[in-house]
Amino acid sequence: MAGPIEHKVGWATAAAYLASSGLLGVLGAVQDNARILEPLPDSLSPLVLALVPGLLTFAAGWKARHTPRPDLGKERR
Repeated sequence: MAGPIEHKVGWATAAAYLASSGLLGVLGAVQDNARILEPLPDSLSPLVLALVPGLLTFAAGWKARHTPRPDLGKERR
């Protein structure tokens, strides 16, 4: 491996895992009660559910700072 894993990658991975697990937990808890998705059209609800982990992953990666790489020259930073 060339260097340490960036903080951004670690936080984004953790956010994806937690968001997916949380979403699966919520869906498991309300599987017999579809009212939570009632306002959405049937064709749109899978897309919205898939966006939740993606948006949380994006937000975690955006917010986390880059890992400093002093081993790179100034021209590559």
